[in-house]
Amino acid sequence: MNFAVAFLIVLANVLGAGMILPQVLRVHQTRSTAGVSLSGTGVGIVMNLWWVVYGLEAGVPGMIPVSVAGSLLYATIAFQSLRLLGLDAARSIAKGILSYGVVPLGPYLLTDIRTLGLVIGLMYTVQFAPAAVAAVSTSDPTGISLLTWTMALLEAVIWLAYGIITRDIALTVGGVGGSAMASLIILQLTSHRGRSRRLVPLV
Repeated sequence: MNFAVAFLIVLANVLGAGMILPQVLRVHQTRSTAGVSLSGTGVGIVMNLWWVVYGLEAGVPGMIPVSVAGSLLYATIAFQSLRLLGLDAARSIAKGILSYGVVPLGPYLLTDIRTLGLVIGLMYTVQFAPAAVAAVSTSDPTGISLLTWTMALLEAVIWLAYGIITRDIALTVGGVGGSAMASLIILQLTSHRGRSRRLVPLV
């Protein structure tokens, strides 16, 4: 592994593990989940677990630490949401976990790791879709962390570059989709800041 590839893996891990922390702090500080997709939180938990499986099976150990950390941090947001909203949050989170968790099972059990990787990469493209829809649909995205999604964009771009360099189709496809969804959320947040004429706090 050359220096550039190793650097990309380290940077992606730092950003990936760190990107969700501002969202955790944002919910804790505001006691609000306004604009935060609860089903997207469930998706984040289970999709990071699938990336752990892919990293182990495909021999990409560099992505395992960030995926484990991501799953744990999304689980923290789920716990915060349950405390704030109760059973309504539980239903939405469970919906996200089940809807995204079941789909890769078929490829994992019946095909090879490349097919599983492609499925996970495509699903990563839409992993942020619930969050993007929630962000675009709300007129008051006070619960959403701008810093989280800026870091998410950077992480997606890095995994895209890594996927291109190593010819890993799963990471390439996922990087393209993740970049697009994160960009959409950032655009919504910055547009809201412009309309309200006040700064959206970084965390």
